[in-house]
Amino acid sequence: MQDYERLKQLVLEVEEDIKKAEGGNKAAGTRVRKYMQDIKNQAQEVRKKILEVRSVQE
Repeated sequence: MQDYERLKQLVLEVEEDIKKAEGGNKAAGTRVRKYMQDIKNQAQEVRKKILEVRSVQE
């Protein structure tokens, strides 16, 4: 599923900035918050697709 692959990619992309944010880098913290919002939105898309698949099967 393409949406799930995108979700995994977003999680991988944020890893470096999370480490920087933990070290006190404020700009990295801002980027992490943006990534987290993108991850949340992408996770919602995955949820929608799963519900669509389930509805078709019933």
